[in-house]
Amino acid sequence: MKFSTASLIASALFTSAKAAETTRTERTFSSYLPSPSQVTEDAANASTIQWTTDVKGKVFDRFVVIWLENTDFDQAAEQPDMAWVASQGITLTNYWALTHPSEPNYMASIGGDYFSLDDDRFVSLPKNISTIADLLDDKGISFGAYQEHLPYTGFLGFNYSNQENFANDYVRKHNPFALYDSYTSNSTRLSVMKDFTNFEKDLADEKLPQYVIITPNMTNDAHDTNIKVAGQWTRDFMTPLLKNDYFMNNTLVLITFDENETYGEQNTVFSILLGGAISDDLKGTTDSTFYNHYSQIASAEANWDLYHLGRNDVTANIWSSLADTVGVTNEDVDTKYLVNNETYHGYLYDDKIAIPAPNISATNVVGNSILPAISSVWADEYSAQIKAGYFTSTTTLVTTGTLTNAVSIYEDVMASSTGQSGSAKKSATITSNSAATSTSSSDAESSKVEAASVSASSSAMASPSSLSSSKAAAAGIIPATGVSAVAALVFALFM
Repeated sequence: MKFSTASLIASALFTSAKAAETTRTERTFSSYLPSPSQVTEDAANASTIQWTTDVKGKVFDRFVVIWLENTDFDQAAEQPDMAWVASQGITLTNYWALTHPSEPNYMASIGGDYFSLDDDRFVSLPKNISTIADLLDDKGISFGAYQEHLPYTGFLGFNYSNQENFANDYVRKHNPFALYDSYTSNSTRLSVMKDFTNFEKDLADEKLPQYVIITPNMTNDAHDTNIKVAGQWTRDFMTPLLKNDYFMNNTLVLITFDENETYGEQNTVFSILLGGAISDDLKGTTDSTFYNHYSQIASAEANWDLYHLGRNDVTANIWSSLADTVGVTNEDVDTKYLVNNETYHGYLYDDKIAIPAPNISATNVVGNSILPAISSVWADEYSAQIKAGYFTSTTTLVTTGTLTNAVSIYEDVMASSTGQSGSAKKSATITSNSAATSTSSSDAESSKVEAASVSASSSAMASPSSLSSSKAAAAGIIPATGVSAVAALVFALFM
């Protein structure tokens, strides 16, 4: 009986998913890949600046995230060098990537959504989509990125190979700021997108920004190698920093991985919090609170009392020590059926679907509203999408609310064949989408960014009250890309 029930659901969802697959057209962008000679010419004209500020936070004054690649949790945890690094801080045992492959995870970590991206292609999100940079800019907090072997400051090409052996080296997909026009259209912001040589200089000059993104090259991050290489690199990179008084001074470092390696497993990634903001009594401990890449944005918002983006940053859990300080109770998430291994049907996956509007009426976990500049751009579109019943997986009420929705979907499907009401058994709420948009832009002074208008289609996404795979896709449970996650969900729930 269990087999026949699961088969019935999987068969129906498979048919619907395949039908949707035949009608969608992936949104595409023109890639930029300059020749070596063009790179040399552009490098001569590139502007590089040092930008530092000193805006005090509630728990930390500087946040540094270091990105590694494609490693299952246990493999990273068991690697000796990574274990040593973990002994210097707090191991986050319940930290989740959001999807596969790499690029959407980087994208989401600063914008609060991955906009249904399901691959690593060249994409460029329009100017009306904001990032953490806009929130920091509004408070006068400096930010920047350091990308190993970036050929010059502000380089926006798709990749740049090692010029001696032509191995993969720098790649745009691992540079989240490069994915947003709201960032790249501003020359001052480009001037703080730098390489590791500039990191060493800024460190020596004591001119590091307060919000820092660090990405090693494709060898050192484990993408083209393995966790042994990445572990050794991480230990070598962190050892002198942990002894540097300037760097350590109330600095919080997050070392994390973009995604796990085994797509069929739950997408948890080995992550560590360390640095001067971590007290000695917490070193070598663990934290089982549910976190994901959206927690990076939400924690910055809570720490510096920032506005929010109106996307998944609104309800993401924040670092426990910070939550205790600001009086926030993190959500206790049941991850039994959570996988996070595929995308949803949305803007980058289907060119007929509009950009989801940010939730302009939401408040974040510390009670702050959306950045006013975002609200002014998106207010009309937000109202239009609400009226049109436009829903996606990026809800602002529960970051992982799709877990409840998964059960509801199953019960509704079963109820349709028995005449019973699924909602009578278990209710689930899919709320209007929230996601970000961009407005303010950086120098040290902010200038308003030009907004690109995007209209919503009332037929772009089914209402949450509708039954079938469109509801499941909107809930983020049934991926738009096929059946593997559907089967995983069905068999996990009912076999």
